Parts: sequence; C-alpha cells; structure tokens
Amino acid sequence: MALSYSKISPFSLANDVGGGDAKKKITFSSSSLGISKGGGRSRDMRVCAVASNAPAPLTGVILEPFQELKKDYLAVPIAHNVSLARQNYADECEAAINEQINVEYNVSYVYHSLFAYFDRDNIALKGLAKFFKESSEEEREHAEKLIKYQNVRGGRVVLHPITNPPSEFEHSEKGDALYAMELALSLEKLTNEKLLHVHSVADRNNDPQLADFIESEFLYEQVKSIKKIAEYVAQLRLVGKGHGVWHFDQSLLHDGDHA
Repeated sequence: MALSYSKISPFSLANDVGGGDAKKKITFSSSSLGISKGGGRSRDMRVCAVASNAPAPLTGVILEPFQELKKDYLAVPIAHNVSLARQNYADECEAAINEQINVEYNVSYVYHSLFAYFDRDNIALKGLAKFFKESSEEEREHAEKLIKYQNVRGGRVVLHPITNPPSEFEHSEKGDALYAMELALSLEKLTNEKLLHVHSVADRNNDPQLADFIESEFLYEQVKSIKKIAEYVAQLRLVGKGHGVWHFDQSLLHDGDHA
C-alpha cells in the first residue's frame, strides 16, 4: 500500500443554500490524502468548517464616549479665570512646583554673584567666572522649564522673593576658589533634595505625569552636576591656594575648546 499526496487549492469557499438558515462552508485543507492500492482510485479527504450567522459573544468593553463625558470631572470650566487644561493636578503639586522655581532662581542668583566676583580685575580667575556664569544660566533655564510645565498642567505661577546672595567669597583658610566650589556643591545637593521632595509630592498625590517630568528632566542631570563639582572640590583641595589654582582656572577656561 502506498500513500500519495496531491496539492489542491489552500482555501475554498462554498455556500450551502438550503433550509431556513444560510450557512457558509469553508474548506481550508492544504492537501488531500489519497490512498491507493495497486494503482487504485484515490480518495480526497478535506476538513471543513461551517460558520454560523449567530452573533459571537463580546470579549471586551465598548467605550461610550458621550456617556463618559457626562462625568463631572470631565466638564469644561466656564469661568474665565479657571484653566481649561487642568486635570488631576493637585494644589500641593502646584505649590511644590512654585517652590522649586524659587529654588532654581535663588541658586542662579548665587552663581551669578560668584561670576561677578571672579570676573573682577583684581581676582581675574576667568575660568571660574565662565563656569559660574554658565551655571547661573543653567539654573535659570531650569526655572523657566518649570514655569512652562506649570502652565502646561493648568497651574498658576507664583514667584517668591529671592534672597540677596553675598558678594565677597574670600576665605583665609581655604581660599576663594575652593570656598566657592564647596558652596556650589552644597547648593547642588540642596537642589537635589528639593527635587526629590517634588517627586515625593507627586507620588503622594498619585500624579505619574509630574513624577515622570521630574525624573526625565531633572534628577539624572542633577546627580551628574553633583559628581562634576565634587571632582572640582577634590582637585582644588589637592592644589591648595597657590599657583595650582591658576592652572585649575585655566582648565575651566579652555574646557570645551576642542570639543
């Protein structure tokens, strides 16, 4: 006895018309099985599926948007002084963003004072002046980024007073360069603590969008800044107050020249 396979059309569709219900018979075998003995006749064997017109049970949930829009928390405010965009944005989150804006502006103000100090003609550490000017601009950009986010979420920006920074940074024991860089390191760590506080406020108020914003835009960059300034502090401690400060300053001045 020998087995032989003959190819047929992969799919065939036939309509069974008869009786009360119309049914579709789908033939989906890819081959027919022929059994022959001594050159006998082959028989075709096909597998068929009959599809009924009966409705299939639903496995999901159908959204009815116009019914959903009747919920109070989705209503569009009418008052002209109320944000139309605000949604799931707690007052505590709004206040935390305003506080962080103030932190960024305060740190920027201190860095700007350090820039002015090192840019004096009798100090003339141009590398440190450049570094603190760029740092001041970066902190101000952070404040502006927070302001934009506050507006995106429908909050209201409230600017708080900025503390006057010192204008003199001479230190008899450490020298002005090391003292200024240690101050910068402390400010960066303070900023990091404040950012973590904003993140905790977002978690407490179940606001994943605010948490994601702080994580993606601030937290990693903040620890990178802490690492960089910590290295500067370590280097300045090694060189002391003498001639090494000038070489350190030159490295800051020409940082990025060959990038």
